[in-house]
Amino acid sequence: MRPAPAETGPASALRRNWTFTPSEPPLGGRLSRLKSRLTGWKTAPPHQMLRPVAPAPLWACYFVYLPEGGLTPAHLFTLARLRTGPRKILAVCAAPSVEAVPAELNELADALIWKGLSGYDFSAYAIALRAIAAASPGADLLVLNDSVLGPFANVEPMLSEAPWALTGFTASAMFENHIQSYAFALRGVTAATVAALAEVLPEGRACDRYRDVVNLQETRFARVAAGSMSVGALFHAEGGDPSLDAAQQLLEQGFPFLKRSLLGRYADHQDEAALRAFLEARGHPL
Repeated sequence: MRPAPAETGPASALRRNWTFTPSEPPLGGRLSRLKSRLTGWKTAPPHQMLRPVAPAPLWACYFVYLPEGGLTPAHLFTLARLRTGPRKILAVCAAPSVEAVPAELNELADALIWKGLSGYDFSAYAIALRAIAAASPGADLLVLNDSVLGPFANVEPMLSEAPWALTGFTASAMFENHIQSYAFALRGVTAATVAALAEVLPEGRACDRYRDVVNLQETRFARVAAGSMSVGALFHAEGGDPSLDAAQQLLEQGFPFLKRSLLGRYADHQDEAALRAFLEARGHPL
């Protein structure tokens, strides 16, 4: 689904340090979600631990999707930036087979899991969450996928100052109030966290269609989590998708990520030349 442009200008649409409050999806959204509940869940993709998780207080899970194999310069940039921080890196790599996982990923990450290509990013998040809870209980976990470039700023002060157990970097009111799943952070991951989020991050089940992921997982993630933990986001937008419609404004405020699709499919949402100049100034290979 193509995100709608913000209903107001990006500056007026953004709200900082937003604590999650539930909202109701429209009738059409509720009907779409009902259909997804009936037909959306499939068997989760296979996965295999290639390099085990070890105890550490801080972890970052980076999900990379490699249907044709080979890390891109953008992947290498993100991994290099993550390695400069205090977090151990757990890479979850979606690839056609274990053998297709790039060898350099094993060298760049502290732990590595292969998963099959199906299931979208939430299937990777479910695997990573259980791996951290089992082998490094109590760790704080940063999660991001390769739909974003960066980080271009130090995320640690942002996360340490955030008052919530589940922190989204951006949140949207599209469909219903929800945190966006390209990047988020969880404090003190344990078996209780796994249990609390099992409705949206189940074991053994995943969604293979984009609409089902949106209906059953992304837009419900914050609502389900709020039943047992505090939830919020650094920025919230009442209209549109802040990661696309307010990208330049966010970067000007020190935001750490940029959606890769703004240089392609959604280039009309922002000044592409300005975004490319931003990347060049920061030494990004794109």
